[in-house]
Amino acid sequence: MDFEKVIRERYSVRKFLDKPVEDEKINKIMEACILAPTAKNKQPIKIFAIKSSEGLEKVDSISVCRYNAPLVFLICYDLNNCWYNEDKTVNSGIEDSSICTTHMMLEAYNIGLGSCWINLMDYSKCKEIFNLDENIVPLCLLDVGYSDIGAGPLHSKSKEIDEIFSIM
Repeated sequence: MDFEKVIRERYSVRKFLDKPVEDEKINKIMEACILAPTAKNKQPIKIFAIKSSEGLEKVDSISVCRYNAPLVFLICYDLNNCWYNEDKTVNSGIEDSSICTTHMMLEAYNIGLGSCWINLMDYSKCKEIFNLDENIVPLCLLDVGYSDIGAGPLHSKSKEIDEIFSIM
């Protein structure tokens, strides 16, 4: 699909069909993630693809925003693999994971799937129930699946360019 079409038409899906996502499509989404740039190519991203009933029940216990998605990616980063600035006060985990998640959302739409970035979750409980090591930090959930009828965009208006950008 044309990139401009993808970025203009993709929206956050909040209503999914009860239809599993094929492994080939899951693999394409994962490939899009690993192609994303990361600081110093450290690739601190750690992602869990959750599609089992047991795993999805765990997702439901930490967030009310699964919207019936048959597949949820738990996007995390590993503090031991991040790039850090000189005085160790800033790391690249959030940015690196966000870029990867964006690649995944765009690829999902490109191959006919919907997605929704979810950061409304209980982060402490997430670490506990998914048994994440101390150095693994959850960033978000990414719901993925086939969009149901009526799952259209909730936001239809963008700010004007001059409201966001200033040329200096």
